[in-house]
Amino acid sequence: MAHPKRKTSKSRRDKRRTHYKAERPTLTVCKETGAVHVPHKAYEVDGNLYYNGKLIVESATAV
Repeated sequence: MAHPKRKTSKSRRDKRRTHYKAERPTLTVCKETGAVHVPHKAYEVDGNLYYNGKLIVESATAV
């Protein structure tokens, strides 16, 4: 079975991991409410819950 002839240094090992980095989330603006939100997720505007620009759950205080 193959095995390394020399120990891989920490810096050489860590070089392979540099390609992974944090990315900022993609944000969209709703045409109906003008709210900035993450796409494909429900979002809240003034206590009401929206998804795809449609009102899903209306808050009790807004009535």
